[in-house]
Amino acid sequence: MTKEQTTTARIAAVLVAGSWGTALASVLANNGYLVKLWTRNAEQANDINENRENSKFLPGVKLPDLIEATCDMREAVEHAELALFVAPSGAMRDVARQAAPYLSPETLVIHATKGFESDTLKRMTSVLAEELGRSADQLVVLSGPSHAEEVIRKQPTTVVVASAMLKHAEQAQDALMNGYFRVYTNPDVPGVEVAGAIKNIIALGAGLSDGLGFGDNAKAALLTRGLAEIGRLGTAMGANALTFAGLAGVGDLVVTCTSKHSRNWRAGYMLADGTPLDDVLSKMGMVVEGVRTTRAAYELAKQYNVEMPITDQLYEVLFANKSPRMAVEHLMGRLRTHEIEKIG
Repeated sequence: MTKEQTTTARIAAVLVAGSWGTALASVLANNGYLVKLWTRNAEQANDINENRENSKFLPGVKLPDLIEATCDMREAVEHAELALFVAPSGAMRDVARQAAPYLSPETLVIHATKGFESDTLKRMTSVLAEELGRSADQLVVLSGPSHAEEVIRKQPTTVVVASAMLKHAEQAQDALMNGYFRVYTNPDVPGVEVAGAIKNIIALGAGLSDGLGFGDNAKAALLTRGLAEIGRLGTAMGANALTFAGLAGVGDLVVTCTSKHSRNWRAGYMLADGTPLDDVLSKMGMVVEGVRTTRAAYELAKQYNVEMPITDQLYEVLFANKSPRMAVEHLMGRLRTHEIEKIG
């Protein structure tokens, strides 16, 4: 990178340097941003800066020269015109707390994390608003069907950015959109966040289904009834039901439940043969958001008094040692009911 590039480029901060954070950093760099990619791991930062590769999460792909990895939070965010938080849901509050002292009030804040905070059951916009001292209406959430392994290779991808304030959603849209990464806007922040979180639970179920040797009929039923659960909880939490027919809903659900890129699918597949959850997570080597989200959604369903039978059964499999086959038998043996229901 030349000195001229460094001094003239717009600056964006991306926190943290996982697979999805690195892929989004690449999108921003390809759009002309000087990207400060923050990581806690000095070895990973050196790998990115010296070898132009995130070998831990996205091996074999060269990163743009406009990406600079750093372990210094102040260096990462102090002069950024936008800050993109891609921390796991369990780490979001801590990362936001570290960034808060250095963020300018004018910095556009976006997050691309799909999950709830385990202890409080809060959505990520609520967590960020609390730690950054901002109104949640000022924040933007990015979601949709988007495997990092494809985005980093510039394969066509379409996502959605949501904010209660249209101007902020459009700023995010302008920053991220390019010839291979198409971005739509949506005002429904709760809907986009709930859909992105709950689809990970259904993806665990899809992996289990495939691991048990079930066919396409079972997969189709799981996705369809899973979407009904997303709709029930989402509308109870204030979402617009139409959001679930869009990229954050059906789009993300399909890609996460049908692709082996999906870490949630892979975790579910490994669980199908009786491998203990701790062993599965150890083998994955990455955060599997669907596990945390299952526990959170189980509690949210009780809090909002909505039925989520798939979530309930996956909770029993993950945390109560229920066998996957018994969980399927329970789902198939439920009392008869209607398909069309009032969800909002």
